Amino acid sequence: MKLAFVVQRYGADIAGGSEAHCRELAERLASRHDITVLTTCARDYVTWENTYPPGTTAERGVRLMRFRVARPRSLTQFADLSDDVFDGRASLEQQEAWFRANGPDTPALLDHLREHGRDYDLVLFWAFRYAPSFFGVPLVADRAVLLPTAEDDPAVHLPILEDYFQRPAGYLFLTPEEERLVSTRAGRPLRPAATIGIGLDPASARPPRTALDALRIPEDFVLYLGRVDRNKGCHTLLEYFEGYAAEHASPTLVLAGPAKMQIPSHPRIRALGYVSDEIRTALLTHARALIVPSPFESLSIVLLEAWNHGVPALVNARCQVLAGQVTRADGGLYYRSAAEFSEALSYLLAHAPERAAMGRQGLAYVEREYRWPTVLARVESLLAEVAAAASPASQRTRG
Repeated sequence: MKLAFVVQRYGADIAGGSEAHCRELAERLASRHDITVLTTCARDYVTWENTYPPGTTAERGVRLMRFRVARPRSLTQFADLSDDVFDGRASLEQQEAWFRANGPDTPALLDHLREHGRDYDLVLFWAFRYAPSFFGVPLVADRAVLLPTAEDDPAVHLPILEDYFQRPAGYLFLTPEEERLVSTRAGRPLRPAATIGIGLDPASARPPRTALDALRIPEDFVLYLGRVDRNKGCHTLLEYFEGYAAEHASPTLVLAGPAKMQIPSHPRIRALGYVSDEIRTALLTHARALIVPSPFESLSIVLLEAWNHGVPALVNARCQVLAGQVTRADGGLYYRSAAEFSEALSYLLAHAPERAAMGRQGLAYVEREYRWPTVLARVESLLAEVAAAASPASQRTRG
């Protein structure tokens, strides 16, 4: 099939979850399908400033078309508009303006879909909240497949989305919780659909602690991996951990990822910033547990990566996706309060056999559900179903 993938940013140096998901699928499906990624020249998801050159190139067997962003995002204006929109009284026009302001505003990409969208058998869109997907899906709705990457945050509850979520011809979801959320917002079951997750290759051989020893990271540590940001629940994690550390002698909390907030100076909190792939793998392998404090997720890839290394998890139960993943895998514990955080962390640290069993159960869950052959088979089946339904209209258009 001839497929277009629409995503707000694209590149091996971009760490966003939906962007990584798009890139992995594009590269792995490129040997079977003619794939063109339609994306922007932006690298920074905050400003959307143009960084990459526009035009058509090829990366790892994937045709890539980059379009310039018309204007960077005005953070002050966007913040003011967000306050107005999320107060619950915004008109549909104001809500549409929010999606345009959220960006990236890429008129040439939308023009390409208007003029050439029907040249593709299917057009896959990542992340409902960004302008290329929000404004692009209606242009090719009869062949659009939406990967919403929806979280249960204020944006997904905007009234304008009820109609939007009903428009695509098919859906690929990351978790059952995401499918329920989007179907509820659409007001009906969404079909055809498949819940696919993301694929993982088996972890390589267990690396030694050499890289961690060089950084003076103690053996008894728990790990947070990702952007250190209030939106990821890190302020609560740091508050809970400082309270825990005041009453317990161990462990050390290691934060690996760029910091977007102030990190307290504390003898048992180590902020590493960006880390190399070697250190990242060593951290995932040797951590006592991974902590995922985010209140909003559509799928936690880092949670699956920890299980891929046999490491159990401690997650925020207020996020239904995280609680659902842990429950299905039986691969860790979850918490709703500082007291539950303290109790669960103490249990994981004090019960090594049970901790190891949770890690093994998480790995078995990844083996069952998230190896690439399993994920790609789900994707291929859904795409074939949607393409078969879209083909009569496609044939009439091309004829």
